[in-house]
Parts: sequence; C-alpha cells; structure tokens
Amino acid sequence: MEQFFPLILLVIAFALLIVLPARQRKKMAANAQTLQESLTVGSPVMLTSGLHGTVAGLGDGTVDIEIAPGVVATFARPAVMEIRTPDGAVLDATAGEIVPPIDERHGHVDGDGDPSGPSDRTR
Repeated sequence: MEQFFPLILLVIAFALLIVLPARQRKKMAANAQTLQESLTVGSPVMLTSGLHGTVAGLGDGTVDIEIAPGVVATFARPAVMEIRTPDGAVLDATAGEIVPPIDERHGHVDGDGDPSGPSDRTR
C-alpha cells in the first residue's frame, strides 16, 4: 500500500488543479451574468477601462453609455465592470457582491491621500 501513496497524492493534486479553477471560472461567469442582468437605463457604471458614465440604452450585446451630457458611446456589454450606487457602493462583477465605498472600508481619505487628517494643500 505504501508504494501507491505517492501516486494517490499525485492524483489528488491533479484533481484539485482541475476542479478548483473550474469552480472559480463558473463563479465569475455567474457573477458577470448577474451584473449584466441588473443593468438598467439610468444606472451609473464604470467600465473596465475606468470610464464612468450612465447607461443610456441597452442593445443586444451592447450598452450605450452617456459619458458627458449629450455624449453617448456604444460599448460591448462585457466592458461594464461594475454598477455604482448613489451611496458610493458598487456591484462588482469580479467579487459578485456589493462593495461599500472607500470611506467605509478604509476610513476617510482626503485630497493628499493621508487618511489621518486634513489636506495640507492650499485650495
């Protein structure tokens, strides 16, 4: 039996290397599907490129984003990375959950990036 122990460990390791990434991909795909289904006209979004805008229209595989008043651009739906909420929280496609705004996660960060006190920059 001892002669099969390394072989058994190798088979278990190989199975884990196949099963765990497949589960992660399936979870990420489900999260992305949930995000796509929750897109509605008027939703503030952030694209994978970092561009912020508001959903102006939904097409078959595309989404129209208003990036400035009167300026509408068309993007592929998978380009939408997260839906932002009015309180600053986001629905993140990768995390699959609503993430609180930065102020609530890490404390308030002012203009100079120092979370401890007021900015020393003049305004």
